[in-house]
Amino acid sequence: MSSVSLIPAAQYLRMSTEHQRYSLENQSLIIDNYAERHGFSVIQTYADAARTGVIFRCREGLKKLIRDVVQGAAQYKVILVYDVSRWGRFQDCDEAAYYEFICKSAGIPVHYCSETFSNDNAMPNVIMKSLKRAMAGEYSRELGMKVYTGQKTLAKLGFRQGGFAGYGLRRMLLSADGTPKQLLKYGERKCIATDRVILVLGPDNEVQCVRGIYDMFIRKRMGFRAIARALNRRGVAYLGSSPWNERAISAILTHPKYAGYNIYGQYTQKLYTQCVKLPRSEWTVIPGAFEPLVTPEEFTAAQQIIKNFTHNQSDEELLEHLQSILRKFGKITTPLILKTPDAPSPNTYRMRFGSLMRAYQHVGYRVFKHGDWLERNRNVQALRTTLMKQIVDLSKRNVSIDTTPTRHTGLRLRDGRFVTILACRHFAGHRRESRWLVKPVPTECNHITLVARLNPDKTAFKDMFLIQPTGNPVGLYVPEEDPRLRQGVELRDLADFVPAVRKIALRMKRKQIKRVSPKPA
Repeated sequence: MSSVSLIPAAQYLRMSTEHQRYSLENQSLIIDNYAERHGFSVIQTYADAARTGVIFRCREGLKKLIRDVVQGAAQYKVILVYDVSRWGRFQDCDEAAYYEFICKSAGIPVHYCSETFSNDNAMPNVIMKSLKRAMAGEYSRELGMKVYTGQKTLAKLGFRQGGFAGYGLRRMLLSADGTPKQLLKYGERKCIATDRVILVLGPDNEVQCVRGIYDMFIRKRMGFRAIARALNRRGVAYLGSSPWNERAISAILTHPKYAGYNIYGQYTQKLYTQCVKLPRSEWTVIPGAFEPLVTPEEFTAAQQIIKNFTHNQSDEELLEHLQSILRKFGKITTPLILKTPDAPSPNTYRMRFGSLMRAYQHVGYRVFKHGDWLERNRNVQALRTTLMKQIVDLSKRNVSIDTTPTRHTGLRLRDGRFVTILACRHFAGHRRESRWLVKPVPTECNHITLVARLNPDKTAFKDMFLIQPTGNPVGLYVPEEDPRLRQGVELRDLADFVPAVRKIALRMKRKQIKRVSPKPA
């Protein structure tokens, strides 16, 4: 046939780790024969070597093919594939059909070169192709189950099924008859299918270090961070000469392999789905599979201590401590919580429930008849903090939050000037007129003050004024139209904070000059 009449084609090749029949060379040979019989000429090749057909995201060859087709960069008229399974073993048959439809809708059909059906719209061929797609996906599912069952069986026999050995342990390679062959270094794998791997004790210094970690945790009751710091101070190196941290200590104190257990099936990620941690009842746990670094009793004691950590306790378990205090003393206070053995700290309840008051409410205890005032006070402080952060964000580095220990938290300008921020609460007077309490911290009553008046519900600020120092550490009540506020600068836009402060400072300076100027004779 003349080369002029040949139709340009692209071939897509994929091989995972299956048998030789699916090698890229064999696929290309079958495709070439098909192309010669049907008048095609292969001008471009897309390939995914050692790539699973279950998922699309790891197949760069197929992704480039689809991208070229969609963007109109394809110089070919057809796509040749060895068979349906090479196109993909997607678990959803519609996904394989979707990618094929993208190509067909662009005028570039897909041909399966070794299949017995023709890739057209004839009903028998459509049914056969759908069946083949389902069979391709089912093959991967069955293979996955066989592999999982085989690995689980080997795990029950005490053999290690992949994974990192861990500090204090090493991987020993065994022959089929159980004869030790060699220690595997980090990154090395067995190359003979019948060989097996077990865990053995590592260097003596690592073994003694692991036992020392359990001793510090169980007997000295040191925490993860304290143990890591102690090891780093002594110059004990972790794996790869890296320093110790809390995660490394946690791994040693929680993994059953240090007590000689072989564990398999803690997590599952079948057919490249999202990794999921399985419940302990579904794990394969084989005691006495390896020589232990610590006794089972020591490991169990460590797990009991970890279980009692407050972050591992449920809300119900935390509240049970409060209920026991309430039953015993008839009340709940912070000192009683601190004095009660094994009770979580007050800060634990704040972190878990938002505040101590909320934790008290869960057990039916109210500190005051109107105990919600603590919650409202916390909300007011949150509004004040948010206000300061907004001013800092809008002031383009000209203002910062001053958190020096000698001051109440306020704002500091770049020129060094300090401004105290007051969230003034609303009160109803004896005639129901509105008043606001302006009460600065005594050490800050001689600084420029931002008076932010709250609405009656204490949920937002009604208005804001920058005023000269009050000079009154006791505090004062201001009505709606107080002249002391009107003589200040109303802050309608937070971005005007710095100019407003400078305006107040200028007024103060003029007032001081006027006060010290000599009177005319």
